[in-house]
Amino acid sequence: MHNMQQLLEQLKGLGTVPQMQADAQAGLAPGLRPRSNGHIHLPPNFSAFESVRQAVDLAAEQGVTVLGASNYYHYGVYADFTVLCRAKGIFPLFGLEVICLLDDLARRGVKVNDPGNPGKMYLCGKGLTRFAPMNPAAREIIDLIWRYDTGRMARMVEILAGHFESRGVPTGLTPASVKDLIVRRHGSPPDTVCVQERHVGQAFQEALFARVPPAGRTEALARILGAAPKAGPDDAVAVQNDLRSHLMKAGKPAFVDEALVTFEQGYRLVLELGGIPCYPTLADGASPICGYENPVEKLIRTLRAGRVWCAEFIPIRNQPGVLSRYVKAMRAAGFVITWGTEHNTLDLLPMEPTCLKGQPVPEDVKDIFWEGTCVVAAHQFLSLHGQCGYVDAAGALAPGYGDGEERIAAFRRLGAAVIETYFRNR
Repeated sequence: MHNMQQLLEQLKGLGTVPQMQADAQAGLAPGLRPRSNGHIHLPPNFSAFESVRQAVDLAAEQGVTVLGASNYYHYGVYADFTVLCRAKGIFPLFGLEVICLLDDLARRGVKVNDPGNPGKMYLCGKGLTRFAPMNPAAREIIDLIWRYDTGRMARMVEILAGHFESRGVPTGLTPASVKDLIVRRHGSPPDTVCVQERHVGQAFQEALFARVPPAGRTEALARILGAAPKAGPDDAVAVQNDLRSHLMKAGKPAFVDEALVTFEQGYRLVLELGGIPCYPTLADGASPICGYENPVEKLIRTLRAGRVWCAEFIPIRNQPGVLSRYVKAMRAAGFVITWGTEHNTLDLLPMEPTCLKGQPVPEDVKDIFWEGTCVVAAHQFLSLHGQCGYVDAAGALAPGYGDGEERIAAFRRLGAAVIETYFRNR
């Protein structure tokens, strides 16, 4: 097992802050914009990848040279990620994703960036530096999340196992055996595995396929779902989706109420781990666009009020025109904008983000995403040196700049210099 503290020291050792700031004045070669992806999930999170090595190898093969991981609730895998990135000449960015509940919005039925659950918000952190070791304040929040999630997933597995058996398909699955499937699939230490709803869906799909031959699956699925399945009898991913939508969502037979941390706790977790709080924007990834995000001008006002100065997009959800409209409006309002693919389903998408159905991301929007990537790299570098990054420990924007544009430009130049130095010194 690699020592993450030592690996972070190596990234810190790219140069002193004054040296890097001097180099930043030159910047990257004109027109140079490396391919990047700021948000993927790595095993043992539910992921398209069987291993961290597969994720890094695919990025290298496809020319993505800046890669950010954004895992849920355990970051031990970032050590292997860092070593493998170094070997392939890929600059690593460290992030997180946390799920929060905004009670007032839930009571009012306002959907945030989860189209199925009012008040439920996904929040990201960018440019983490203090996850190895984790301080007591962060550990307290992480431990609370683990208690909430572990209890909920255990109860869901128990209900699903009983439901399947009552419909003539005994699975023998237990909370422990579902976790063991993840451990064996990815070779992950058990204490790093946070079981997710998608893991549960996959475990029950695999149990169904193991016990029911293809000719009988449609009938068995109809009994289990209480409705005609959309999935074909051999389509594992579609069957998993059917199980989740018919059995595991709100109001369905195996649904278990979620206990989630508050927005304030999620926001504090990001800051305690040294990151930039970042709002993942769904936009037309939901139809209609969620009330929290529509119109974009209201979203901008709300995020400012919540001291969130960074937004992220997963373009595969979006039409190019809507993506461009949201990104440009938010960037014009002074937000740093990042992007990614998530890779949090079994679909092995291209490593560089594209829009819905593979449509290309507009080039001017890519420029904005690259700027955001550089800002995160600069924040990560400054934080490793114990200095204020793009935001401080309270979430306030870094002081000492004439205006927001001057701040973003300075961080863009610094981040580009950090990334270029890393490429030169690999």
